[in-house]
Order: sequence, then C-alpha cells, then structure tokens
Amino acid sequence: MLYLIMEQSYYIFTSGELHRKDDSLVLINEKGKKDIPIERVYDLYIFSTVSINSTLLSFLSQKGICVHFYNYYDFYIGSFYPRETLVSGSLLIKQVEKYQEYESRLLIAQQIIEAASYNILRNLKYYNSRDKDLRRYIMQIEEYRKEIYSTRNISSLMGIEGNIRKVYYESWKIIIDQDIDFEKRVKRPPDNLVNTLISFMNTVIYTKTLSEIYRTQLNPTISYLHEPSDKRFSLCLDLSEVFKPLIVDRTIFSLLNKNMITENDFYIDDGGYYRMKDSTIKVVVSALESTLTRSIRHKDLNRSVSYKHLIRLEAYKLIRHIIDEKVYEGFKIWW
Repeated sequence: MLYLIMEQSYYIFTSGELHRKDDSLVLINEKGKKDIPIERVYDLYIFSTVSINSTLLSFLSQKGICVHFYNYYDFYIGSFYPRETLVSGSLLIKQVEKYQEYESRLLIAQQIIEAASYNILRNLKYYNSRDKDLRRYIMQIEEYRKEIYSTRNISSLMGIEGNIRKVYYESWKIIIDQDIDFEKRVKRPPDNLVNTLISFMNTVIYTKTLSEIYRTQLNPTISYLHEPSDKRFSLCLDLSEVFKPLIVDRTIFSLLNKNMITENDFYIDDGGYYRMKDSTIKVVVSALESTLTRSIRHKDLNRSVSYKHLIRLEAYKLIRHIIDEKVYEGFKIWW
C-alpha cells in the first residue's frame, strides 16, 4: 500500500521495489504497480523494506528529493540527502565562523531556547484559559526563562531548557483528557503512548526541517545549540526546537483529547518496545501533515504561509543573521 498524505509528501508503508520509470517513479510489489508522479513529490518517507538502486538515487538527486528511512520499530535511521545545488562557499565560511565565535554561537542558542520556551508558554496559556489550571507550571517556566540570557555557556543553557521541559511535561497530565501515566520524558525505549508519540513526531519534524534546509544554502551539520557531531544533521535539531510546541505538541493534544488515539492503538512487542499499530501510524502521520499544511497570515510577509514553510523562513532568518544582515530572533507564535 502506498499512503499519500498530501500533494508533496509520500509515505510508503509496505515492502516492494521502488524504481525510476521514464521521468517518474513506480512502486512494485506483489499487489502490482503504483505510479508516483515525480513532479508531485516533495520528499519520501519509507517505513518498510523497499529495494532501491543507484539509478533511482541518481534520479532523486537530480530532482532534489530527500528520502527518509524508518526501521521495523518506526525509529528514524537516516536520510538520503541529495547533492546540494544551492551551494555557497562564502556562506559556509560565515556559518562556521558563527559557531567558532563562542559569544555569537551562544546568542543564537539563547534565541532558540527563548523562542521554544515562549511557544511552550503559549500552549500552557491556551489550555489555562480553557478550564485547566496550569498557573503553577506557567510561573515556574517564566522563572526559568529569566535565566536564559544570563547563561555563559551552552551546557548551562541546555540545563535551563531541560528544567523548562521537565515542568512542561509534568503539566501534560492536566492538558490531556485521557487517563495516561505520563509524568516525564522517557526515550530509549519510550515507556507509554505519549512518549512514543513524542519520539516519533520529533523525528518527523527533524526530517521535515532537513528537507527545508536542503532548499537553502545552509549546511545542516553546523549547528549552535546542539553540538555538531558525526552521523546527524544537528542544525535540524536546532531549528526544529522552536516548532515542536506548535506542530508536535499541539498535534498530540488534539489526537488524544479528541480520542482519535487511545491505549488500544498501541502494543508492547516481544522486545519490550511500546509501539504504534500500523493503522495508528497512518492516523498520526495524517494528523501531523494536516498541521504542517495549515496556513496562517504571516505578520511580516502579508500573505498566507503553511506551518511547514515557516521552517524554511526560519532558515532564511538564520542566514540573514550569519551574513550580519539582521540579528536572528527565533520564531514565536503570534496568533
């Protein structure tokens, strides 16, 4: 089965062979063939065993299409990142310089945490105004936020971020209407349905951010809040941080409070992993894509933009900061 979520993003959930067919794509398996018009593909998500070859990868590279792979446990395992076409040596040098100049790096990192924590507060204040008493959590986070610009190193800043998220996640038992035993973030492996949803959606936003960065001149491996390292695109972690409250968290609240997902949609496998059923993944992906394609009137551009496009605009804002055109200010929900 090929599961089309929206016009640009295609999700493949069953095994088969993916080939180039003339100037398009075709998925072949025991059920037959499914044509995928290349001009409608923004990026690909593969959740099953799919065979591909170098001819296909070359074709996808020519078309600038990122492919994101997930394993049997629905864990993100990596991406095919096409050869970059929007290359700028001068920007790369400046991007590295902003990392090497510690004060410059710290300022960007502080802006990211400032914006992310502001968006967290927006979520809490939204639900606080809807008969959920979250005042204690709001006050605690507001106190932590006062310390952001007094930090002198990334480690201390990450400590503040950790404290803010700890308080934030403690509030979810009030925000979420279902009776779920969720008090704290557990990642490896997730120990309940909320942690499973957070882990899964965070990886999808990470890959969405990678697809957007690819369409700019930024290098995705040079980051400021998260330490650059091997085997990951750490700038995606930076930029996605500010969008998680808007895209990931609000989607989770909606799914659970509308009872679109319950405990019955999960199971614990033989390895002890708390997993989504196949049908559940499709519900989650559909809801997440619905959030990403939602549009708002941009306060500066005076036109409608999707939530997904806000991620690219964030990358452009960072570029303007890197070239010393305009000081970077992290995205904050304004509506």
